[in-house]
Amino acid sequence: MAPRDGDGIRMRVLMEPRHGSRYDDILALALATEQAGFEAFFRSDHLFGVDPDDRTYRPTDCWTTLGGLARETKRVRLGSLVTASTFRNPGLLANIVASVDEMSGGRVELGIGTGWYAREHAAFGMPFPTTGERFDRFEEQLAIITGLWRTPPGEDPGFSFDGKHFRVESNRTPPQPTQSPHPPIIIGGTGPKRTPAIAAKYANEFNGALGGDLRERYAIFGRACEAIGRDPDEARRSAVLPVACGSDLDEARRRASIIGSERMRAEAAIGSPEQVTERVIGLGEAGADTVYLHIYDIHDLDHIALLGAEVLPHVTGAARQETGATT
Repeated sequence: MAPRDGDGIRMRVLMEPRHGSRYDDILALALATEQAGFEAFFRSDHLFGVDPDDRTYRPTDCWTTLGGLARETKRVRLGSLVTASTFRNPGLLANIVASVDEMSGGRVELGIGTGWYAREHAAFGMPFPTTGERFDRFEEQLAIITGLWRTPPGEDPGFSFDGKHFRVESNRTPPQPTQSPHPPIIIGGTGPKRTPAIAAKYANEFNGALGGDLRERYAIFGRACEAIGRDPDEARRSAVLPVACGSDLDEARRRASIIGSERMRAEAAIGSPEQVTERVIGLGEAGADTVYLHIYDIHDLDHIALLGAEVLPHVTGAARQETGATT
């Protein structure tokens, strides 16, 4: 589903700092994102950086920092891309996200996946099941999170769930997010079977991830929706684009040197604002209605300002800076 005529592309900033961050640095980038006119500020949910041997990396907790940003920003939507479902119990995560949603006045979105970084889990003492088990647990977690959010408080018998990996017994006081029926859920990835099937059931937005045939991934997701009787156009489709934009070639190359890995650089939009704009429009032509500009140097606030001034106006619809989201 390409953007509708006149709608433009929702432009968001995704922060994944090369060497980690302090909260003050994250806040400065979020405020710069808001000031530049972007629709949302998202952050990764990692405790390791792109280089697991980087001893200078400073981890911060995704949802703790989003809670802080919820009180210190005014307009931008906030979220994770993506939260590892292996990090937190589903009932606890449902409560955390609902709390941040209330703190933000209903501006939060939950990007969530199975988790993939085995070494990261080992370094922080968290279990890392097999791929199949992670998907099984992921499905149960989504059933619990959405079930809790959709259950009216105080009513009998409350919300219960009896699965292979998780059990919830008669919760009559479920977390209550501000958004109705609940914060948008973002699911994505490159897998051809279980990921699109789970997304078809639970996602408000399907993220086609990075690289490869984006158009085909969206088509697979669309067929998964149709298989369960869902209108594929109910869900948004998004893409991630690493970016290094410069007002001249040297500036673009300097920013490209900060990008986390060779794979990311191979997929990145590196160059002038016009070249970055062309890449974003190309993603729109492939079916994306939302693009996350992947930023690695969180201290380079001039980068955000340049993207906001020279790219954003050319890819978004006139005055289309949403404060809500399609759920």
